[in-house]
Amino acid sequence: QVQLVESGGVLVQPGESLRLSCAASGISFSFYAMAWYRQAPGKQRELVAGITAARSTRYVDSVKGPFTISRDNAKKTLYLQMDSVNPKATAAYYCKATLSSRAYWGQGTQVPVSS
Repeated sequence: QVQLVESGGVLVQPGESLRLSCAASGISFSFYAMAWYRQAPGKQRELVAGITAARSTRYVDSVKGPFTISRDNAKKTLYLQMDSVNPKATAAYYCKATLSSRAYWGQGTQVPVSS
């Protein structure tokens, strides 16, 4: 059974940092392209950052610089380091695993950014 479990979402103040994690099981993690998506209240889910099996990364323009995606294949875990967050980052964050026609989603973790 494939499971992607996100964690690390907490209430943070503007300017603070946090790190999200996505622990995978039931898949050959190192072969999968991984990504973080987010869905803000009332908005569509959007891609935030992605990392391929070869560790090539890409980011949506609005998070380039403050956010860093990484992966630890030995731990089967995906990370999103979020620095200097602002209120616009408030959203539910989801991880996604993709390999060929297979795609799996986690249940999401909430990140409220508020003073």
